[in-house]
Amino acid sequence: MVSSRSPAEWPGLDGVDERRFDVFVIGDVGIEVRATLPDVRFAELDADRLAYAPARAMVAGTAVNLARCATRYFRRVGVLGKVGDDDFTPVIRRELRRIGADDHLRVEPGTPNGVSVMLRDRPGGDRRGVGRPGAAGVRLLVVQDEPPGRRLAAPEVRAAAAGIEGADVLVTDGYSLLSPVSRAALHTAARIARDAGTRVAFDLVPHDVDARLPADDVLPMTALADLVISEAPTLARLLGQPSPATGGEVRELLPVLDRAVPGRPLWLLRFGDTSLEHTLAYQRDGLLMEYPTGYADGVERAGFGDRLAASELYWWLSGGASASGSAVVAPRSA
Repeated sequence: MVSSRSPAEWPGLDGVDERRFDVFVIGDVGIEVRATLPDVRFAELDADRLAYAPARAMVAGTAVNLARCATRYFRRVGVLGKVGDDDFTPVIRRELRRIGADDHLRVEPGTPNGVSVMLRDRPGGDRRGVGRPGAAGVRLLVVQDEPPGRRLAAPEVRAAAAGIEGADVLVTDGYSLLSPVSRAALHTAARIARDAGTRVAFDLVPHDVDARLPADDVLPMTALADLVISEAPTLARLLGQPSPATGGEVRELLPVLDRAVPGRPLWLLRFGDTSLEHTLAYQRDGLLMEYPTGYADGVERAGFGDRLAASELYWWLSGGASASGSAVVAPRSA
């Protein structure tokens, strides 16, 4: 039954009892080291520092992070990414099996896996490190230059066409746009999906993509998508518009989106103090809804966006956006 509630209310952020729909995810896969520095602020550091703090190494990357949440909603989750050929490779494959995701990985012989390091400093400030006691600390994300995922090629995507064609939705993200090779692969995947009747969802990351690529390298992918998730300030900067902070300011961006991107993608536009507190769901010819995401002070930020995206995908496929004319999707297999 279609719900008129927001995705954060239904199906909610903790998964569902009845898993439905098949999802195929393309994105980054690698190893990430995460640490939180409870007693250190980056702005205060002026010398070398040894800090003992919670730290862990884990299999991560945009595709794995979403898949880990998606398996709580969807009947089948496939993951396609390009990985290296080292001692971490079997660890990555084992983690996909553990979370219940199908392994469609491509291995690049003789290369190491991509590694990233995510550090978050002491909570208690906004993105500039000031104000708002209780807020999440500032995040520093260091990503290996040119990881294997930037070399995922169109022929490798075509080899996985059956998985894309059999899914209810193909989920992609903007990190693949950062290389001409993986950008072509992403466009190939989207066209395979559209030809097969598989919906396409696109997460516009990194959030500073406007500083890394011209709009002409980004907007064509949004035009191939049926659903686009983005921080509203990212899209605004990409389109040369003032950065919106409130729901009213986000609404002023909507006519610009309609002029810049053909078709009728459903836009899920994040905004708020940290661009995660609220979402405006919009499709050409009709504003759907504005809703709180559930993110607030005291909520763990790491992984929240993926939990929210998985919930929104399930809501969308279940007809939660049907007020806009989007059809309810009948799962492709029993």
